[in-house]
Amino acid sequence: MRKTRVLLFSEGFGTGHTQAAYALSEGLKRKNPHIQCRVIELGNFLNPTVGPLILSAYRKTVSVRPRLVGMLYRSQYKRSLNKLTRLALHRIFYAQAAQVIQQLKPDLIICTHPFPNAVVSRLKRQGLNVPLFTLITDYDAHGTWVNPEVDEYLVSTAQVKKLLMRRDISPEYIHVTGIPVHPKFWDQENQDLLRSELQLKNMPTILIMGGGWGLVFNKDLLGRLASRADEIQLVFCMGQNEKLVADMKDNPLFRHPHIHIFGYRKDIHKLMGASDLLITKPGGMTCTEGAAKGIPMLFYEPIPGQEEENCHFFVSEGLGEVLEPSLLDKWLDLLAERYDTVEAYRRDMMRGISAHLKPDHCADQVLGMLNHEPVVYPQAIQLLADS
Repeated sequence: MRKTRVLLFSEGFGTGHTQAAYALSEGLKRKNPHIQCRVIELGNFLNPTVGPLILSAYRKTVSVRPRLVGMLYRSQYKRSLNKLTRLALHRIFYAQAAQVIQQLKPDLIICTHPFPNAVVSRLKRQGLNVPLFTLITDYDAHGTWVNPEVDEYLVSTAQVKKLLMRRDISPEYIHVTGIPVHPKFWDQENQDLLRSELQLKNMPTILIMGGGWGLVFNKDLLGRLASRADEIQLVFCMGQNEKLVADMKDNPLFRHPHIHIFGYRKDIHKLMGASDLLITKPGGMTCTEGAAKGIPMLFYEPIPGQEEENCHFFVSEGLGEVLEPSLLDKWLDLLAERYDTVEAYRRDMMRGISAHLKPDHCADQVLGMLNHEPVVYPQAIQLLADS
């Protein structure tokens, strides 16, 4: 029996889009072994020379001029990608996208980034007859996600569904699935055992994440944290910012047996499980993973735009707070002096998590929507691939 083939397209503008694609892929396969999934960052896959250069420029802009990113986000908020942008994307990155689809013959395409979403929509206008699901990977709905060729929208919250309905998308095509997290985040593991496995002390622990790109935290915050290292274990995870990791390890401020400094890690689920508090940029994926693990969160300087919306959502749900000096001091005191209060807070937090934040909810919803009849690829699609 032929397995149902799901092709997930993403892009590397921020790490969350591709993480969401892999998370959904693994979740679908865990739920149903007859599902075959393939994840591709389409632009990098088709143009491995230009793609990384553009991603590097974007990363630098986010790090150095986040307000500019916010201005661009807001100025284009209600607009889909215009025809000129779509054409440029097609010519520079995606001219061979039809060939990839023809070769892999998926029964379903899921896009977790607006760019491949626009490209597949363009191919559908030209005759591609494969269902297209769009998974919006934030707690907001920017206009660039919207295309009339999309068959189903998978969204994080009921509020995002309302935002899409205001753009004249019928509610029957919008499904509140939540943002998928990898099955590694589905299980609650024993905290003491995790700390032992990770070679951490069995004591109150804070995980500080700089995001996948290792964005820098200010010196005052770092100093406040380091000053409490006798009482509270600090685990810094600075992503791919290798220079920052090296600088922190060379800094006498962080030379303490209770301070651990890491770069990119594949076991974030274990670090979250071993920790009592998460300090992070409010990326949609990181926050959703934190909610799945039931860890309280403090959000540091959201980038204007979608991170602000992510922050607002998790604060409104009672799953996190905006980081301020007095609030940080409160949490440091709680961890050091009233640890039982923190444990009770986490138990209450897990009981109050909404259905769409349950870690396997998205995979269940997608499986329920799947049409298991294989797609027939007519001659017209072969002509697209050859053009």
